Order: sequence, then C-alpha cells, then structure tokens
Amino acid sequence: MPRYAHLLMAAAAGLLVIGVVMVRSAGMEVVGHDRSAGEPAVPAELPFAEHLGAPVAHVAGAAWETGRGALGLDEQGGERHLLYAALAIAAMLLGSRLDVEKLAGPRVRAGDAGSGAARRPPVLLLLALTLAIGCVALTFVPGLSRSVNGSSRWLWVGPISFQPSELVKWTLVPALAWWCAARGPAMKRFGSGLLPALALLAVAAGMVLLEDLGTGVLIGGVALALLLAGGARWWHLGLLAPLIGVAVAGAIATSPYRVRRLTAFLDPWADPRGTGYHPIQSLAAFADGGLFGRGLGNGTQKFHLPEDTTDFIFPIFAQELGIAGAAVLVGLYLLVLWIGLSVAAERPRAFPRLFALGVLATIGAQAATNLAVTTVVVPTKGIALPLVSAGGTGWVLTAFMIGLVAGLEREGGHERGREAPVNRETPPVAAGAVAV
Repeated sequence: MPRYAHLLMAAAAGLLVIGVVMVRSAGMEVVGHDRSAGEPAVPAELPFAEHLGAPVAHVAGAAWETGRGALGLDEQGGERHLLYAALAIAAMLLGSRLDVEKLAGPRVRAGDAGSGAARRPPVLLLLALTLAIGCVALTFVPGLSRSVNGSSRWLWVGPISFQPSELVKWTLVPALAWWCAARGPAMKRFGSGLLPALALLAVAAGMVLLEDLGTGVLIGGVALALLLAGGARWWHLGLLAPLIGVAVAGAIATSPYRVRRLTAFLDPWADPRGTGYHPIQSLAAFADGGLFGRGLGNGTQKFHLPEDTTDFIFPIFAQELGIAGAAVLVGLYLLVLWIGLSVAAERPRAFPRLFALGVLATIGAQAATNLAVTTVVVPTKGIALPLVSAGGTGWVLTAFMIGLVAGLEREGGHERGREAPVNRETPPVAAGAVAV
C-alpha cells in the first residue's frame, strides 16, 4: 500500500517534471539573442503593444521576418536542468532514508528538554548554519560574488554557482526547530527563550535582506511562524512588528529599484516600457492562455518576459496550458502541503513536528508569494516557484528537505513497531503517568 511518504515524494517529483518541461519550453528564444543581458528576446523595432491580445502576432515569426534571428532551443540549458532534476530526485531519496531526529540529539528526543546537555546544539547543525551564514557574508566581498540584476546573490566555487541565501533558508529551519524543542516551556519567556532565537534570526535574515529583500522577508516570516508554533507568546512577537516594519521600509527606501517596483505595482501603465513592463506582460500571458492554453511550446510571452524561466515561469505555464493546467500545478503544491502536514501530525515529539512545519511553511509561503507576484497581487519580487523555476541549488535543496519530511513517516512506523504489546489483563495506566 502506498504510504504518505510515497505520495509526498511522487507529488514533488511531479513538480520537478513540470519544471524540466517548462524551463525547456520557456527557454525557447530567438537564436543569437544573449539572454544573459537580461533583455527580452524581441527586436527593439517591434513595439510590444502590438502583441498584447493579438493571438496571430507571434513574436518569433515577427523576429524571423525582420531578420533578427530564428526560433530555437537552449539545448545546453535543457540538458543542465535534466541533470539538476536527477540530482534533486537522488537528494530526495537520500533524505527519505535519514533520521531527522538525530539532529536533535538524544536528550531532546528523550524529552529531557530542560537539561544543560539538551541545550548544546548538535555539531553538524551548528556547522551547517555557520557555513551558510559565512557564505552569505562572502557575497559582500568584491570579486567573490556574481551580480545579477544589480544584486550580488551568487557565489562561484570553481565551475559551480549557487545562492547562499538558499543555504540560510534551509539551515535556519532545523536550527530554530531544535531550539524550540530544547527550550520547551522556556520559550514563553522572552529573555531566556525567545531572545537568542531572535538574535540568530536577525543576523541570518538581516544579511540576506541587504541583497535580496524577498528572500529575507520569506525567511523572517517563516521563522516567526515557527517560533510561535514552538511556544513563543504571540504578544512578544507582536512587539517586534514596528521594528520589522521599519527595517523593511528602510530596505525599500534606500534602494531606488525597489521604490520603482512599488510604484509600478500601484500603476503599471504609468510606465509600460519601463517599471510596468513585467506586470503588464505577466497579465497578458494569463489573459491569452484562456481555459486550456495555446499548447505546450506555443506561448509568446516568453519572448517578452526577461525572467521567463525563473521568477515569471508561471505566466508562461498558464499561457501554454491555460487555467486548467495552472489549477493542476497549484493542486500539486496543495497536495505536498496536505500530505506533509499529515506526516508531521503523527509525530509525537516536538522537534520533528516543528521541523516538518518549517519545511512546509517555507515551500508554501514561497509558492504563494511567486503566484501573488506573477498575478500582480503584490509588488514584483525575485521569488522563484519551488521545484519549477529554473535553478540547481533550489531544486536539490528543496527536494532534499521534502525527502527528510517523508522520512519522518518511516521513523514513526519503526517507533510504532517497537512498542510493547498491550497486556489486556493489566489495568490501564493513567494518561498523566505515561513517560515522554
């Protein structure tokens, strides 16, 4: 019989398959166009307004007629993302075979949360978090980072590039889950329970926020939700709202391009060729897709949207497969969240429950933010669609974390199998006397 873990990994694999197909489809471009320049693959002589709502005006055909190039596929990029998907599935299978509770240490797993031994963080978790924060710090060193769209979010290690913010996003989840489980009832005290976790969050999310506001806010939001679920008082966190608001407002006010994105969200048509370009083209893709779409590979807005394989892959998907296809994609995300929460609910101990909650909250919040951005419900932010938007680091790490959540059910099954048989002749023990 299929278990929850099998269904969870199958849903995640389905998202990866969609990601590979759509990255290849969205990567179709006018041959000879330099996508790395960050410009749409449309000749400057072709005003984009001619193609809004005009199904017969295929941009690739127009580009061919003007002699600006021919329609082609990024073969190298397609093969690269097939490799990323294979690595992601391997990472997910590996994660499903690991015991997440070993990260918490034997004291926390035994329920001895108040002891000094329980408060000593596991060495592996501490090293991973230190490495992640250190990698983010390296992005501020000139010559070590790579700047994309004005932000230095990438590091190079030989031929491999990755985003350190992804490491912080995923290592902070088990770190905060461990802290909440180790402190237990002490989380209700601000000084000894909540404050150390907030200090760690301020350092990690604050460094990310300087270069990547969207990911920094995502990390902070998930972390606060995790702390609340771990026992922190809501009014303690509520006292931080003014500070958080000032920090986010300051990050926006001190960055001109963030201010332009905000004004473009309020009125995209005030500057349709500049700051309003992304939201207008995104809405045009949804409008043109209709119920069942134009067909896989037949979308035209990928020749207008610069971030068509990453942040704005969902509008391309909706134009080619329609509202029906978009509903299937959203349904897969909901399936991952529902199954993952079902697995977490069966865990008797705090650490695995909080860990699973943090992973699922991260995936859910990231997907919801991307969908909100591409449908122009919120201002434009660089948030990828998990397991679908192009990206090797994101695919592998997200799949690995889903695998760890899936492995929780296997460990739970082993625990139930090790339970002693019930002696029906012995009177039942009171619930309050059962050991943790």
